[in-house]
Amino acid sequence: MKLHEYQAKQVFADAGVPTPDSQLADDVDGVVSAAEEIGYPVAVKAQVQVGGRGKAGGIELVEDEDEAREAAESILGMDLKGYHVDRVLVEEAVDFVNELYVGITMDRGEGRPVAMVSTKGGVNIEEVAEEDPEAIAREHIDPSFGMHPYQARKAVYDAGVGQSVARDVSSVLTTLYQLWDDKDGADAEINPLMVTSDDEVIAADAVMNIDEDALFRQPELAEMEEEATGGDELEQKADEYDFDYVRLDGNVGIIGNGAGLVMTTLDLVDHYGGQPANFLDVGGGAKAARIANALDMVFSDGNVDSVVFNIFGGITRGDEVARGINEALEQFDEIPKPVVVRLAGTNWEEGMEILNEDLVTVEQTLEDAVQRAVEYAGEVNDQ
Repeated sequence: MKLHEYQAKQVFADAGVPTPDSQLADDVDGVVSAAEEIGYPVAVKAQVQVGGRGKAGGIELVEDEDEAREAAESILGMDLKGYHVDRVLVEEAVDFVNELYVGITMDRGEGRPVAMVSTKGGVNIEEVAEEDPEAIAREHIDPSFGMHPYQARKAVYDAGVGQSVARDVSSVLTTLYQLWDDKDGADAEINPLMVTSDDEVIAADAVMNIDEDALFRQPELAEMEEEATGGDELEQKADEYDFDYVRLDGNVGIIGNGAGLVMTTLDLVDHYGGQPANFLDVGGGAKAARIANALDMVFSDGNVDSVVFNIFGGITRGDEVARGINEALEQFDEIPKPVVVRLAGTNWEEGMEILNEDLVTVEQTLEDAVQRAVEYAGEVNDQ
């Protein structure tokens, strides 16, 4: 479960992490009223669970009432990377001299949680990791003992954080790990953690994702679940269809049966130069109607430019999948996105014969199917 920024900030603030004064608003007058109460300048920030909001026009800094109204009218109701914006956070502007990154996640390669600190905050941390990995200090943590104080200090020191704020940054990192552990977190990060001219540190953003399987242990967070996912129609649709679904930032839609198979497909899309738009696992034994629902979901994502099916039949039968694909696509006068299909396993040959190749592109191997889907998505972007 992904918390919205305002929800994660409340969790952080309750734990003692410094956050700016802020209020949630869902209409223009509410934005103006909140801004006047907080005091200008303020930031008006779209509350959708997607990165790069600032670059996409979802965050604006305003100096007076006229600018606040203009920003509210622009952001509320906008489509931000496929997400409808129905709420904004009106937040006290922070006069900063530096931006840091602090985060906690699970390093699956090491099988342990890892604390990360970087002086290159305020930008996509994945880009930093790819372009300048040495700019991120990492400290692995033994969950049996938790984060020792020296580990927090070491991560901050290794990252090159200034001595004047090192103690406070260490404290924030320690608190972040404790929250991650106590709240059954999957990820917890602050980007940016701003440093002011008075050597104060303030969480100007907040991310916290919770392990949904552990929500029974987190009643307070469970109460946030409906509100946390309420802004994303696709997440709601996934719940209705009972799909394991994660929305991503790319444009190649992915449908498969089994988490490992879907993950393999995601990796291959990336390997061949594409960007996955989603993780969608239809599960085992998927009947025709379930496959049609999966296509409905992926077609509903405005970011998707092509779709690849990767089905390996066990209890899922290739002929059932093929019928579902045909039934779903025959509803359209024109196929909205090119669809590439790879079938293998139980009844895959029957499925291949059933598939209407006027509606889909059929490939014999997964590699060929992924490459074709990436090619189709690239052609859309080139137009």
